[in-house]
Amino acid sequence: MATDPICGMMVDETSALRAERDGQTFYFCSDHCRQKFLGTQKSEFRTPHSGHSHLHHDEMAVQPPANAKYFCPMCPGVESNQPGDCPKCGMALERNPAWVATAGKTIYTCPMHPEIERDHPGDCPKCGMALEPKTVSAEPEDDGETRVLARKFWIGLILTAPVLFLAMGEWLPGLRIEQWIPKAISEWLEFLLSTPVVLWAGGMFFGRAWRSLKTWQLNMFTLIATGVGAAYIYSAVAVVAPGIFPPSFQQHGEVGLYFEAAAVITVLVLLGQMLEAKARSRTGQAIKALLGLAAKTAHRVRDGQEEDVPVDDVQKGDVLRVRPGEKIPIDGVIIEGRSNVDESMITGEPMPATKGVNDAVVGATVNQTGTFLMRAEKVGAETLLAQIVQMVAEAQRSRAPIQKLADSVAGYFVPAVIGIAVITFVVWAAWGPAPAMAYALVNAVSVLIIACPCALGLATPMSIMVGVGRGAQSGILIRNAEAIETTEKVTHLLTDKTGTLTAGKPKVVSVVSAGSASILLASHKSEGIISSPAGSQRSQFSGEDTPFLGLAAAVEQLSEHPLARAIVDEAKHKKIAPSPVNDFESTTGGGVSGKIGDRMVRVGKEKFLQDSGIVIPDDLKQASLQLQEKAQTVVWVAVDGKAVGIIGIADPIKETAPAAIRALHDMGLKVIMCTGDNWKTAEAVAKELGIDEVRAELTPQGKHELVRQLKAEGKIVAMAGDGINDAPALAEAHVGIAMGTGTDVAIQSAGITLVKGDLQGIVKALVLSRGVMKNIRQNLFFAFIYNALGVPIAAGVLYPVLGLLLSPMIAGAAMSFSSLSVVSNALRLREVKL
Repeated sequence: MATDPICGMMVDETSALRAERDGQTFYFCSDHCRQKFLGTQKSEFRTPHSGHSHLHHDEMAVQPPANAKYFCPMCPGVESNQPGDCPKCGMALERNPAWVATAGKTIYTCPMHPEIERDHPGDCPKCGMALEPKTVSAEPEDDGETRVLARKFWIGLILTAPVLFLAMGEWLPGLRIEQWIPKAISEWLEFLLSTPVVLWAGGMFFGRAWRSLKTWQLNMFTLIATGVGAAYIYSAVAVVAPGIFPPSFQQHGEVGLYFEAAAVITVLVLLGQMLEAKARSRTGQAIKALLGLAAKTAHRVRDGQEEDVPVDDVQKGDVLRVRPGEKIPIDGVIIEGRSNVDESMITGEPMPATKGVNDAVVGATVNQTGTFLMRAEKVGAETLLAQIVQMVAEAQRSRAPIQKLADSVAGYFVPAVIGIAVITFVVWAAWGPAPAMAYALVNAVSVLIIACPCALGLATPMSIMVGVGRGAQSGILIRNAEAIETTEKVTHLLTDKTGTLTAGKPKVVSVVSAGSASILLASHKSEGIISSPAGSQRSQFSGEDTPFLGLAAAVEQLSEHPLARAIVDEAKHKKIAPSPVNDFESTTGGGVSGKIGDRMVRVGKEKFLQDSGIVIPDDLKQASLQLQEKAQTVVWVAVDGKAVGIIGIADPIKETAPAAIRALHDMGLKVIMCTGDNWKTAEAVAKELGIDEVRAELTPQGKHELVRQLKAEGKIVAMAGDGINDAPALAEAHVGIAMGTGTDVAIQSAGITLVKGDLQGIVKALVLSRGVMKNIRQNLFFAFIYNALGVPIAAGVLYPVLGLLLSPMIAGAAMSFSSLSVVSNALRLREVKL
C-alpha cells in the first residue's frame, strides 16, 4: 500500500493512478489528487506521515506563525484567517494547531451581512443594524444595545403620550382641548415635546441613514429617517413660519401638523428594535448553554497527591480524578474505575453510557455513579466542546443559497420604495382632494415608513442561527448553511456498513459444539445481530460450553487479530479466566495454536485445521455453512487433533438502525449500502434492514465513482460514513454526513457531523433541515407579501374604492412588528422535535 501525497489516503499500488517526479513514483486515489500534485511546484510535495506535512529532500515542514489560523503545508508564506485553497499549489489550506484566538479581543459582525467584521461595536455600514459579537461567550453579555433602546423607548413614550393627546384630543367625545389649552400654545407644546423624541430618541436612525447615504448602501433607516424627518421638518416649519405655505397646504386656513406621527413612528420603531434585539440575543442560547456546561476546576493527581486546579491549567497526559455527580473536566480516557456518564448535553441521548477502562470520556458531560481516574487527551481548543462551539458559530454566520433571492431583491428595494414615495407625492399633489399637498406628504411618508427591507434580510439568517443551535443541542453539527438547504432536497442516501449500520466491533454471536444440532448463541442481546429471518434457536451458553470457549480464548489472548479480540472479550464477559499457554505459534492467514497443560489447542480457519491433519465432522461443516449464510465469520477450534466446535463472529447491527431505515423510507429516501465488505455479508445486513440496494466489495474510488454516477443521473446524494476510506465519497456527495465516532479525515470531509455516530442522527438531521427550510420560506413569504401589500396600501390605492388611507403611525407599527415577527417565527425552531 502507498500513501496519496495530496489527501493522505492509503491506496493500492497495483490499481492506483500514478505520477513520476524526480525519479520517484507517487500514487493517487483519484485523478483530482493527481492533477493537484502535477500542478504543484516542482521543488515541493506533501507526504502525510504521523499527521504532519513534510517537504521534498527532507527540508523542514512549513512552520506557520502562531497568528496564522490557516496555512499551506507546501508553500511558505501562504496564510489565511479562513479555510480555502492555496493560490499557488491548489491544496486545501490546513488549520494551524498552534493558532489560538486572541485573548480579550472580540470580533463584531452583522447578523444580516456576516462579511462585515469589526474589532469594536458599532453599526453595520450596509443595513445599519447593531453589530453583534461573532463568538458566543459563556459569560453574561453586556446587553448595552437593549438597555440603550429601552431607555430611549420609555423616555420617548412618556414624551409622546401628551403629543398624541394634544393632537388627537379633539377627536375624543366630550373633550375639547381648545377650552383648556389655546391652539397656538398646543402647537408649540407639540413641537417642544416631540423634538427630543425625534432628535434624541430617534437620533440613531438619522445617524445610520446619513452613513447609508455616504456609502450609498441604502437601507431601512434611510426610509425611516426620510419619512420621520419629512413629517417633523414640515410640522416645525408650519409652527415657526406658517405663512410661507400656499393654500394647497392649508385646510380651513390652517396648516396641518404631524408631530404626533413623527413621534409615534419613532417610538414604535424603537419598540420594534428593542424587542428584536432581545429576540436576536436568544438565538445564541443553545451555544451559551453548551459553554456553560464546561467544568471550571479539575482534581489533578500527581505523585499520589490530589490538587484542585483550573481546567485551563490541565495539560495533556495529566491524571484527573472524577467523583460521582461531577462534570468531567476535559476530554480523555479512563485508566482506572467504572461509571455511568450522562452525555445528553453532547449527544442528545437521554440514557447514560457505561464507561470503563480505556473508554473515552468527553469534557462537560456528567459522571453519575462511580469514581474513576482519567488521562487528559485533549485540552483547550482541541476538546469536542470547543470544536462544537467553533463549528456552530461559523455555521450560524454562513449564508444559504436561498439567501441570494432576498439579497437580489434587497439591492433594489430601498431605491424602488423611494421612487414609489416620490410618485405617490406627485400623484396626490396633482390629483388628490384638498388639501392636496398635505395628503401627498402624509401618503408619501406612509410609503417610506411601512416598507421593511429588514424583514427580508433577517428571514434566512435568523432561521439558520436558531436551527444550527438546535442541531448542536441534539448532537448534529452543521458545517454551513448550504448543508442545511441541500440536505432537505436529498433523494438518495449512501451509507457505509461497518461503523454506520453496524457497531464496527466484531462480537461472538453463536457457538456450535461438535455433535450438537443447535446453535448456542452468545450471551449478548440478540437484538440487532445478523441472523436468519426465522427459525434460529436462541439460547445462552451452557456449562459444558464453558471449557470450549475458555480454551479458545486462552490461545487467542496472545493474538492481536480483531476476531481473536472478540473471542477473548466474550470469555471475559462470561468471567472465564484464561489459562496459561505454552508453545504459542501463529500462522499468518491461518490461525494460532498452543499448549494448555498437556492439551494442544488449535484455533483458526477450516483449512488451518485440515492442514494439521484434523478431520472435519459433517455436522460442524453443515453448521458452518448455516453461520456463513447469516454473514458470520466462522472460527474453528480443535483440541488434541479433534475438531470440538466452531465460533460464529459477526459485527452486530446497531440497535437503532432498523427504525432509522424505516424512517428514512417514510421520508421518501432511497437507501443504498456501499461497502468494501464481501457480498454475502452485505446482502445479509441489507436483507435484515430492508435496504433498497447493495453495492459491495467497493474500493474508496468505487464509492467515489458511485456518488458521481448518481449525481450525473440528477439525484441529490447524501453519503454517510466514518472511515478514511469514506472521505472521497463524503467530499464528492452533495451532503457528506460523518459519524462522530469515526476518523478526523471523515469528519473534515463532511457537511454534517453526528456526534453520537448513530444512524438515527441522519433522520434527525433531515427533520431539522426540512424544518429550517420551511421556516425560512415562511419568513420570506411573509416579508415579500407584507411589502407587496403594505406599500401600495400606504400609497393610497384603496382610497378611490374604499376611501381608505393608512396613517403613518399605523405604517410605523406595521413596519416595526414585521421584522419582529420574522425573528419570533425563527425562534420557534428551538422547540422543533428531533
